[in-house]
Amino acid sequence: MNIEEFRDYCLTFKGVEETFPFDANTLVFKVGGKMFALCGVDNFMYANLKCDPEKSIELREEYNGIKPGYHMSKKHWNSVYINSDVNDVLFKELILHSYDLVFDSLTKKIKEEISKL
Repeated sequence: MNIEEFRDYCLTFKGVEETFPFDANTLVFKVGGKMFALCGVDNFMYANLKCDPEKSIELREEYNGIKPGYHMSKKHWNSVYINSDVNDVLFKELILHSYDLVFDSLTKKIKEEISKL
């Protein structure tokens, strides 16, 4: 997966916005104002994705390309490396899992607003 495919896939989910809140190189995807994915634009080596803590442990044990989130909470975020033993199907599943975790944490009001989009 390349950066364009990653970006296009993230933007398929309802209510997603892309921003550069940290610097001109760090692309962040949010739903309801909360981050669910981020990556470097100039050097797309990995993407940070939110993950259920128990699932994170299992994934890190099974895949060399999944590490604790770089510059993120190691409990709730993984860095998923591109061109590793993580194939595109699993990568997309992890992006969706991250989106779902963040969406599910939103208030009922915000979820309803997003669902109307």
